[in-house]
Amino acid sequence: MTAPDSPPLAAGAAPVGSAARGGFRHFHEQLAELKQRLLAMSEQAEALVALSVEALLERDAEKASLVIDGDRALDQAELEVEGMAIQLLALQQPMARDLRLLVGAIKVSSDLERVGDHAVNIAQGTRRLAAIGSRITPGPELEDMARRARRMLADALDAFTRGDGRLGRDVCRADDQVDALYDSVSRILITHMMADARTITPSLELLLVSRNLERVADLATNIAEDAVYVAEAVQIRHRVELEDATRSGAR
Repeated sequence: MTAPDSPPLAAGAAPVGSAARGGFRHFHEQLAELKQRLLAMSEQAEALVALSVEALLERDAEKASLVIDGDRALDQAELEVEGMAIQLLALQQPMARDLRLLVGAIKVSSDLERVGDHAVNIAQGTRRLAAIGSRITPGPELEDMARRARRMLADALDAFTRGDGRLGRDVCRADDQVDALYDSVSRILITHMMADARTITPSLELLLVSRNLERVADLATNIAEDAVYVAEAVQIRHRVELEDATRSGAR
């Protein structure tokens, strides 16, 4: 017996399955938009860090105030990205890599907002240094910290949006260099304070600046770890990957 012919499509009707395909395509367009918003947030955060360090080097209180004002836009961007990711999670119920990406996007937007907070901390320190008229120079190590932290941030976001686990691991390794610079800056400033008590207040402010830059690098590392998880479904936070490998080798 031959199967009955399928009824003809009404004029303008879509073929069976096209609605599902259209929904899938729309979902991935929304994912692409979400990634673009994260990249825009990253650029904002990098710009705030760069401006805060520029204000510090120039002892420019007006530029420092621009950093503080600019952080509000980053706060708003975090809320928008988080809301968009939650909506996609609720409406699309994604699986596997898409699910990891959306959960990661919520965490990454929070990390980027915190980068803005650290830029504000640096700017506030700059205003205090300008108010006391300190001329102690931060030194090349602190400037190097700022450059490396910003590069880590850019690479971490690149790794996350592209799903590049190898680049994510490279960013994690780069954090050791920033930590070493932080230790170097700390030793130099402590030496200044021990040699001349008049340098204690400005040196403490610069110590706080270096600490904030070190935290920016840590946040970039967090994003890079999320990038590895999105790409490979492997957790490398808290040295989990290393511990798992050790346990496997012991069997």
